[in-house]
Amino acid sequence: MKRPVLIALGALLVLALAAVLAWPRAEFIPSRSPQAWAPTAANIARGAYLARAGDCAACHTARGGAAYAGGRAVDTPFGQVMAPNITPDVETGIGAWNADDFWNALHNGIGSKGRLLYQAFPYPNYTKVTRDDADALFAYLRSLTPAHQPRRPHALRFPYDSQAALAAWRLLYFKPGVHSAEPGRGAEWNRGAYLVGGLGHCSACHSPRNGLGASGEGLRGGLIPVLGWYAPALGSTDPDLAQLLRTGVSPRGAVFGPMAEVVGRSLQHLSEADLGAMSAYLASLPQEKRQHEPAAVPPEALMKLGEKLYGQHCADCHGKDGRGASAEDGGPAYPPLAGNRTLAMEEPVNAIRIVLNGGFAPATAGNPRPYGMPPYSPVLSDAEVAAVLSYARASWGNAAPMVTPVEVNRYRAVPLD
Repeated sequence: MKRPVLIALGALLVLALAAVLAWPRAEFIPSRSPQAWAPTAANIARGAYLARAGDCAACHTARGGAAYAGGRAVDTPFGQVMAPNITPDVETGIGAWNADDFWNALHNGIGSKGRLLYQAFPYPNYTKVTRDDADALFAYLRSLTPAHQPRRPHALRFPYDSQAALAAWRLLYFKPGVHSAEPGRGAEWNRGAYLVGGLGHCSACHSPRNGLGASGEGLRGGLIPVLGWYAPALGSTDPDLAQLLRTGVSPRGAVFGPMAEVVGRSLQHLSEADLGAMSAYLASLPQEKRQHEPAAVPPEALMKLGEKLYGQHCADCHGKDGRGASAEDGGPAYPPLAGNRTLAMEEPVNAIRIVLNGGFAPATAGNPRPYGMPPYSPVLSDAEVAAVLSYARASWGNAAPMVTPVEVNRYRAVPLD
């Protein structure tokens, strides 16, 4: 027998053994009573709020499709995972599920027929959700209009398409457990920790991932796989953070890219108390302090070119001094570039993509008519985008590393979503 075949058989044997060890890794907490998931107005309203907090529709709704009917492809480094139908259709949704089935999926990442679910469904976060909240969420989903939409098969590469490989991953990286309040912290802090760590599943984007797709500890920031956006560290002392989460804009900047969708579809619908709790929790996290060499000042010729391009294309909105313009000035609100966190991050990917592709902050109740950024990819070359960004990242008190044309070109052809 050839050596590659022996290696493959050995790998499968290891995966099978891991599967045997990991499959029982589950935890069951019974429902308080059948009334906890009964179709009452109170349960459905509470569940609808929780579904907004978890941004469930974002993955479980295909573009142009029925809400929560699934069919959206979730891209991962290992292939595509197809989001399932979670409307109460009996044949293709969760109409035949009971509250325990739903709890098992949310808390343990195990489907109603015992199959392990892929972690593109963020059950490593949702496992922290309480049984009462899971029951209310189930009551809401059961109240939706059933949509008949058969499940599309996943498109994952071998061996990631096997239950044995998934069991091995769970053995290494997953342990079920409901969030427990931390003694010595107030109710607001603990509520924020619960929302950020559980339904909000913030670590799914804002934590670095290893080669097998497992999130690291903390919210230290990281490049979002496949999407090509950088989710920054979430330790923040920004006094306007709650406003940014609620409206998508603040005196210090605006959200674009995937975070704009999160604010528009999820966070803007949360209560002031919950947004305040999330902000209080995030403010308590340690600030990310990376050890790196101080950024070198870009060459004089590059700064002159960047200044010229900035004056031609950017200064009318963002100001010659990079201070932007607020709505209180009598016109549209344009974010400042001086001290702008997105612009000043060591990783320039988000700034590059915004200049190349443009975009809008989300339309929210607090910012119903957002003003957008036009795309400059048809106007500026890679070298010109690098020059104007290098200039802005080294001006008005900013001190971020210069951007190279190679970095710009890397993201010129990256899809927006």
